[in-house]
Amino acid sequence: MSIHTKTAVDSIKRSPFQAISAIFVLGLTFFVATMVAILVFATDKTLTYFETRPQIISFLKDEATPELISALQNKLSSNSRIKNVKYVSKVEALEIYKKATSDNPLLAELVSPSIFPASLEFSVTDLKLAEEVITDVKTEGIVADVGFTANIGGEKSLSDVVGRLKSISTYVRIGGITFVAILGASSFLVLLVIISMRMTTRKNEIEILSLIGATPAFIRSPIVLEAVIYSIIGVLSGWTLALILWLYASPSVISYFGQIPVIPRDPILFFFLFATILGVELLLGVIISLTGSLLAVSRSVKKAR
Repeated sequence: MSIHTKTAVDSIKRSPFQAISAIFVLGLTFFVATMVAILVFATDKTLTYFETRPQIISFLKDEATPELISALQNKLSSNSRIKNVKYVSKVEALEIYKKATSDNPLLAELVSPSIFPASLEFSVTDLKLAEEVITDVKTEGIVADVGFTANIGGEKSLSDVVGRLKSISTYVRIGGITFVAILGASSFLVLLVIISMRMTTRKNEIEILSLIGATPAFIRSPIVLEAVIYSIIGVLSGWTLALILWLYASPSVISYFGQIPVIPRDPILFFFLFATILGVELLLGVIISLTGSLLAVSRSVKKAR
């Protein structure tokens, strides 16, 4: 252990309550930051899910021939606004119905493929284009009707659904970033106050070190290291608490949202996401601690000289 690290650790031991205060504020800040980061990730994944799944179904007329269906499928596939075009035959539609009514097999026995229309399912590159694409598809001669598979909450317009999701995502970002910024500013001020108090108690020591020729870097190194230690412990404590809560809640969250990938289902991807957040938070924590400590130390050293 270097002399600077030993001095920083000894200083923390001499004033444990100040250290606890700094770590608590930093831990709270980065706990909230981790929760906000996961919420932003979840809203983005939810929005992406509804933007990329097949949302539009064009039901075809019974008299549509294979040639006409193939021509329409090729036409839709070549449209730059449309992607993931899939043909669903009458037989496949019956199989989908059987799966949907698997809890009551008698319902499937009463129907035959002939009563189900064939269809073409597709999604759009941007859901803002959905309404105009649907209008164009309705004009096709073999199309009987057009429906949605991404309709939620009883909305009549698919764009309303996505607009609502985008609004929620924006509110989460703005609200989360604002709250984290306020807590980050509080952490910075707490570190500034604590480091200034440390410098006041070491005023005589700093003056002596200055008189015997110690460089400013030598004088401030233990104080800066102390602030960095506060920051690292605070980040790890806040991040660990958030990780434990998400590990506990993730089975219920995944079960509730079903196919919507609000959080990674793969444990490797789950921990990779949290590891990425931890890396970013450690960087931000070190920046906050360095900025606050260097500001406090530089003022004290100037006064001592």
